Amino acid sequence: MASFRRHRAAGDASSPLLLGIVALVVGLDQVSKSWAQSRLAGGSQIEVLGPIKLRLEYNSGFAFSLGSGHPAIIGFFAVVAVVMLVLFARRVKQLPLLVGIALIAGGALGNVVDRIFRHNGGAVIDFIYSGFWPTFNLADSAVVAGVALIFLNGLFGRSKHSLSEASRDGKEL
Repeated sequence: MASFRRHRAAGDASSPLLLGIVALVVGLDQVSKSWAQSRLAGGSQIEVLGPIKLRLEYNSGFAFSLGSGHPAIIGFFAVVAVVMLVLFARRVKQLPLLVGIALIAGGALGNVVDRIFRHNGGAVIDFIYSGFWPTFNLADSAVVAGVALIFLNGLFGRSKHSLSEASRDGKEL
């Protein structure tokens, strides 16, 4: 019974945080893509710093334009990945791992929303150009940050504070 309560407490604490991060990532991603589509249309560019520029590109593939020309298949697998990540996250008890999963799910969902609702032939909007890396967007950045956070959490050990302890102690996350 105690382990059920512990698991339930962790799930209760993690759900709002998970959904909040996912919603924040999707929201920021969609706002930035709308801005880029309206401001950078017609080949406009904005010089940011050094080789970094903002310029509008459309990507029908996934990372680094791999799989271009198959946006429906990519979208399907992204939705499946998001569902699996959210289901897995319900069992996660470490805050860094939960945040990493939420960033990945939010980024993947941001690009799925782009493929479905923007009517760009299933392509996502990319607009951050570095000159040495393929053009990307905020959703892509969230995925990379989430993967890095999960990797670092695994590399440097477990967090001293689990979600269940924070929830049990009545601390806000």
